[in-house]
Amino acid sequence: MKQEFTLILYADNNFSVLNRIINILNRRRVRIKKMMAHENEDDFRRGGVVMLLFVTPDLMEKVKLQLEKLIEVENVTIQEGSAAYFEQSERIVDVD
Repeated sequence: MKQEFTLILYADNNFSVLNRIINILNRRRVRIKKMMAHENEDDFRRGGVVMLLFVTPDLMEKVKLQLEKLIEVENVTIQEGSAAYFEQSERIVDVD
C-alpha cells in the first residue's frame, strides 16, 4: 500500500544533479507531493533536497539504492510520514 515518505538527500551542487534525481523518481512512477532544494549555507558547492513522496515501502527502498549510486550524492535518508519533511523544511526556511 502506498504511503508518504520523507526523502532527505545531500549532494554536490552540480549542474543537472537535481534533474538526474527527478529522472530516477519519474522512471519508477514515484509521485512527488512536495519538494524543497537548498544550497548549503557554509559551502555553495554542496546542497540538499527534501522531498515528500507517495510510494510503497519496497519501491522506496529501491529508489534509495538507485539514488545512492549517483556519484554526486553523499547521503540519502528516508523516513515514514510527513513530519520529517515539515521539520526539515522549517529548518531550511529559518536559515534564510
